[in-house]
Amino acid sequence: MTHSPLPPLPLPALPRLIATDLDGTLLGAGGAVSTRNAVALRRAAGAGATVVLVTGRSQPRLRDVYSQLGARYLAICANGGVVYDPVEERVLACRPIAPDDVHQVRLRLRERVSEVVFAAHVECGGRVLYEPGWPGYREGGDGRSPAGPPDLAGGPVVKLQARAPGHEPEPFTALVAETVGDLVEVTRQGYRGLLEMSRRGVTKGSALATVADELGISAEDVLAFGDMPNDVPMMRWAGRSVAVANAHPEVRAAAEEVTLANVQDGVGVYLERLLDGRTRPGAATA
Repeated sequence: MTHSPLPPLPLPALPRLIATDLDGTLLGAGGAVSTRNAVALRRAAGAGATVVLVTGRSQPRLRDVYSQLGARYLAICANGGVVYDPVEERVLACRPIAPDDVHQVRLRLRERVSEVVFAAHVECGGRVLYEPGWPGYREGGDGRSPAGPPDLAGGPVVKLQARAPGHEPEPFTALVAETVGDLVEVTRQGYRGLLEMSRRGVTKGSALATVADELGISAEDVLAFGDMPNDVPMMRWAGRSVAVANAHPEVRAAAEEVTLANVQDGVGVYLERLLDGRTRPGAATA
């Protein structure tokens, strides 16, 4: 008596929401969006998935990205501080740091690291003010690098950045978290000695959870891609998380899977295999 072969196990369904970081994850060499990544995202959106860009960038810095993507996806900017609708070109949510907390952060850090300089993203990320000493600062501002008064006044601060020349990233991150972690969220999106701070409780993960909830999508139906420590909260929250091969060790540890590097179109390769059903997503690992 012969038996029919068992049917193959079903592949995981396409997630209802795909969240991807930009720099170091979706963007490749020179900060460009590859055709392969752009097409894969459009295919996923066409198949019914909601695509959300989740980035430390402010919304003005997304114009070139949208142009290369050929689509205008909802964006979570400033590490969760802003939710931006590019179709209507308006901010849907803005979560600034309390002015007193901004003042205390700068006061405390300057007591610990006298050479630290700050930049403040104000007007819900629409404008950035820099202190003297910040790279590119010009007295009076020039549009590209607008100067800021000593108190960085200019409206509610949605993201505060700190630089300290000569300080290695990891020790500097630990020092800042120890000094002001009770006031703000401390993270970083690059390997440079640049730290970013947002309102306490505001992260990429918390913002993504809110957006998903408003769309009626649970964490189990969310797939997230990332590469740097500021991506860890959303990687831990999402039901499925994938790090690119060039990711920071913290991100690789938090992710369930690892795909190819950003310069190898890791996001696009993973999505292609998921969409085409050629193999399980895990086979796109590096």
